[in-house]
Amino acid sequence: METEERPKLWVEEPTAKRRMADPVRTAAVRAVIIVSLTMIQAMIAFLCTIAGSWLAFPMVLSSVGSTVVATWAVLDVWVTRQVWNQRNGVVSVPSSTARQLRRERRRARGAARTAARQSARIRRQEPGGRLSEARG
Repeated sequence: METEERPKLWVEEPTAKRRMADPVRTAAVRAVIIVSLTMIQAMIAFLCTIAGSWLAFPMVLSSVGSTVVATWAVLDVWVTRQVWNQRNGVVSVPSSTARQLRRERRRARGAARTAARQSARIRRQEPGGRLSEARG
């Protein structure tokens, strides 16, 4: 019995752009849902107005309110993205200050670790040049 190789259902392909940050994606999904519901509500208000339904006036009022909320949601995406970029130092300029600061901090931590290792080695060493047993 030969086993026939099946094609894979899911193939990972590398993307050119990185994913959005989680808080930004959450805000974007929320904004899309709110804007789509607002558009549906506006369409219902329009159709109720054309039909002369008693529901037209309340729907128009709630559509105005929903438009304000949708605008707020879209602005929330923009603000969340700006805040995330600012806090995490993601700047598109190659010589960004944030990247330079991270590099300096990394070097300082590495130097501190090396110094700690050296001092621990020196402390353990006896005057005769042999290593003594670790003391508590």
